[in-house]
Amino acid sequence: MVQENKSLWRIKNQYLADSTDCPECQLFFTKLAEKKEATITELLMLIKSEINK
Repeated sequence: MVQENKSLWRIKNQYLADSTDCPECQLFFTKLAEKKEATITELLMLIKSEINK
């Protein structure tokens, strides 16, 4: 979970910022961030369900 959150932070705060002159790159990293957020949400739900067993 920590690694996934760090990865999302890098995408949003470094990769997107570094790709401001490339619209295709911006689109790619925006989509990647959305997928990463969905993955983190799913992982969080899985962790919670395992804790509550």
